Amino acid sequence: MTVTLTGTGCGAPETMTAEVQQALEQADLIVGARRLLEALPPQYTSRRRAATKPAEILALLEEERAWCPCIVYSGDSGFYSGTRHLLPLLKARGVDARVLPGLSSLQYFAARLGRAWQDWKLCSAHGVSCDAVTAVCCGQPAFFLTGGTLGPAALCAQLTDAGLGALPVIVGENLSYPDEQIYTGTAEIFAHKAFAPLSVLLADAAPRMARRTPGLPDEAFVRGKIPMTKQEVRAAALAKLAVQAGDVCWDIGAGTGSVSVELAMQGGAVWAVEEQTEACALVRANRARFGAWNLRVLEGRAPEALAGLPKPDAVFVGGSGGSLGAILDAAHAANAQARICVSAIALETLHTAMQKLERLGYAVEAVQIGVSRAKSAGALHMLFAQNPVFLVTGVPK
Repeated sequence: MTVTLTGTGCGAPETMTAEVQQALEQADLIVGARRLLEALPPQYTSRRRAATKPAEILALLEEERAWCPCIVYSGDSGFYSGTRHLLPLLKARGVDARVLPGLSSLQYFAARLGRAWQDWKLCSAHGVSCDAVTAVCCGQPAFFLTGGTLGPAALCAQLTDAGLGALPVIVGENLSYPDEQIYTGTAEIFAHKAFAPLSVLLADAAPRMARRTPGLPDEAFVRGKIPMTKQEVRAAALAKLAVQAGDVCWDIGAGTGSVSVELAMQGGAVWAVEEQTEACALVRANRARFGAWNLRVLEGRAPEALAGLPKPDAVFVGGSGGSLGAILDAAHAANAQARICVSAIALETLHTAMQKLERLGYAVEAVQIGVSRAKSAGALHMLFAQNPVFLVTGVPK
């Protein structure tokens, strides 16, 4: 028995390669998703079995005892298809197998648009979770295979909620079929539009902020009456957190969002949690000012508001509203390996942070940062001290 794993193209028979057609003509058993089996022309064998999971396919192959079975996948057999999981299982059982490529929706869509696709970021939202905001913040157009609950509208809603409602997007619907449609618009418009289940989405790259070392000047931010973590303390906190590209970061008690913005500049996905409506507005304003689109704002009180957030790699606590112990418990429960940094002005906050982090099993470090800035006084310059700030850092042992 030789099993052939095939990509059957976008859907219309014209998108199926001659090599795949020949394999199907010779097949004495065809296995795949019910939608694909029903779409195959009648000249191929009527011995067709619906199955998509590797274990189900293996069981069918053993049960049917075919000599030339074909496994059919939509699009290309190597582009987000089940080939990735099935092929190693076949080889492990000593079953001969070959793979035939097909025309993917990606290739077809790019051709219809007249655009090259080698620089696109490729993402699957077909039955899996997908962060559209992080994808478009990588500096290149993002292509999404969609399906299930994450269709084009849901992905565009993610972009709109992050402040990217004006981002240009294109949706390809029922590609290669007679009712094919291609729509051009913005994320905000398409977030409220219904699309066919067989759709793909292409989003422009989000405007990128210039990367720089931490410590933006305080005056660069939109300010209000909300407290802000100052430049020197902010730079030290980011050094303690050691954020890397791809990290998930929580900024709890975000204030004006100065720390959130600088965390976002390091390339991670940032969640700014803040209970004051005025402060949330400032965070959004600073997100727009710096193009920190990978920064999400969550209005709510910690620790309750932390439930359901993605597992963090780094946590900064700039304000706790008297719930510091519970916040640190929540951060530890979400990911015991996360790096934590707490900013404290009061001695009581310093004590609580050190005691709680030690009890949770972290290696704890506490430093005091005292900053004095020179101001002119006539012909002279004098130093004026700012309030000293403690940074308490917890690192997993």
